[in-house]
Amino acid sequence: MQPVAIPNALPPAGHYSPGVVHNGFVFVSGQLPIVPEQAEHRIGTIEEQTEQCLRNVERVLVAAGSSLNQCVQMTIYISDGELWGRVNAAYATVLGAHRPARAVVPVKELHFGYQIEIQAVGVVAG
Repeated sequence: MQPVAIPNALPPAGHYSPGVVHNGFVFVSGQLPIVPEQAEHRIGTIEEQTEQCLRNVERVLVAAGSSLNQCVQMTIYISDGELWGRVNAAYATVLGAHRPARAVVPVKELHFGYQIEIQAVGVVAG
């Protein structure tokens, strides 16, 4: 197993790796819609949060030698089922024709007041 290091990124705040490569796959830890270069936690719309989560997932995938197009599975945690249509539309905009396997899990609340978190698995090139 090899932990993923993201160039120029701050280390995780907890005891985990942003991703782990093993046996041809990269397992991406849950990504909140935190903008890496910003100190404050700006919430934004659910569409903005969804896109930022996916960009954060993408950063880990790319650092591991993968990409969003090589993602085979995602788990999306949302704090309100009523947001699902908007999340799905933003998700489809970012991913285009690519459709990884996916699960959606409603949760009560997420860290920093965010409404979404995305976890993923991708294939590592090579």
